[in-house]
Amino acid sequence: MRYLFLFMGLGVCAADWPTYRADASRSGVTTEQLALPMKQAWVHQPLHAPRPAWRGPAKRDPYNKVENMKNRQLFDHAFHVVADAKSVYFGSSADDQVHCLDGATGKESWSFFTEGPVRLAPTLHGGNLFVGSDDGHAYCISTEGKLIWRQRLAPSNYRIAGNNRIISAWPVRTGILVDDGVAYAGSGMFPSEKVHVLAFSATDGKELWRITQTDLPAQGYLLMSKTRLYVPAGRDNPVVLNRADGERLYEVAGARSRGEKYFASSQGGGGDATLDGDTLVFGPGRKGRMALVPGGKRDAFAVFSGNHMIISAEKSYLHADRELSVLDRVRYLKLEGERKQVDAERKRNGALLSKLRKQKSLDVPVVLEKVTVGGRRLDEISAAMKACFLWRVDCAQPHSLVLAGNTLFAGGNNEVAAYSTSDGKQIWTAKVNGVAFGITVAHGRLLVSTDKGAIHCFTAK
Repeated sequence: MRYLFLFMGLGVCAADWPTYRADASRSGVTTEQLALPMKQAWVHQPLHAPRPAWRGPAKRDPYNKVENMKNRQLFDHAFHVVADAKSVYFGSSADDQVHCLDGATGKESWSFFTEGPVRLAPTLHGGNLFVGSDDGHAYCISTEGKLIWRQRLAPSNYRIAGNNRIISAWPVRTGILVDDGVAYAGSGMFPSEKVHVLAFSATDGKELWRITQTDLPAQGYLLMSKTRLYVPAGRDNPVVLNRADGERLYEVAGARSRGEKYFASSQGGGGDATLDGDTLVFGPGRKGRMALVPGGKRDAFAVFSGNHMIISAEKSYLHADRELSVLDRVRYLKLEGERKQVDAERKRNGALLSKLRKQKSLDVPVVLEKVTVGGRRLDEISAAMKACFLWRVDCAQPHSLVLAGNTLFAGGNNEVAAYSTSDGKQIWTAKVNGVAFGITVAHGRLLVSTDKGAIHCFTAK
């Protein structure tokens, strides 16, 4: 079950898009159904494009034999927006401001300066915006652009040269999540200088608890379930904390998967993550794969090829470089569990068979039959798992994916496209200026953010 608790308490309209990827689970899912086809209502083109903190990775890693490595730090490559019925809000890594646009016209209503780049989207909660900045502070701003409070999350005001800017030694690069009057954020990217994760009052910014870690940064959008806080660590794997007091529960370790020793951490990490309850799906790692980690577990239960995953009811939508597919997730995971059990038993029987053959035991035929039966069952399971993919279609828009009603919207190079969830058929497409890294759906509007800084608004014709 999806946890929409983040905004239920204040009765925010379901058609709002109040935080990055719609909710605290980062689901990218809304029940709102947009009418197609759509026309471009307006486009907002800021003076300056986003200025990402990090350059992309090398194309290959010869030591680990990895080709065409994925960029695992894409959180600030576009101005991701949040929206309510009247307005569209975003932070800028180029001019250090939070901007508010009129939702109907795209014209700027107001802007608010911080003292550093604002790299992640604001969170809209209780009629206020919560924003983190590279200046090491959290801000609470009214939807009219007035400062309500400003709280330093960094341990001091010490500034450094970083990412071609003057920033805090402990920048806030996790976004801010809010629930039940409590806000959560992380501050810091250098473990040697201590990285801080905090809970503080959403009313006045007063600190409630703080923990430090000296092994991993806090970088990327936080995720949250009812009891746990998931802290992304850039190119490494997320850390899981207890929401009540910040106690560190574990670091997600990755997986031993078929044909490989480890999924993570050198192969893991990445900027795309979502929760289904406390089941975490994250990636794409270096190789374009998503790991599914059950709640309370460190290791992945299953690994899927793809850059993004949308979880909806019993299905999952997988988004890869050139393909979009839908998976009967419940049946697939049940089969994967059986596959692991059968494979383990077959290996045990195989080891026993080798031992019995050396001993010239009369039990060899019995154990050989068990090995043979196990092999046949593995073949049957493999075929059944392939059949769990209900459809697969070519998709030339690999950079972002959201689900609105019964329509998937995918962002590509200079375009955005819509696909039907029933059969994967492409049913609409439109041009945009740049790589469409961000998609938001709110109040009849499709908002697409690109690496050029453009924000395109599409509405029904």
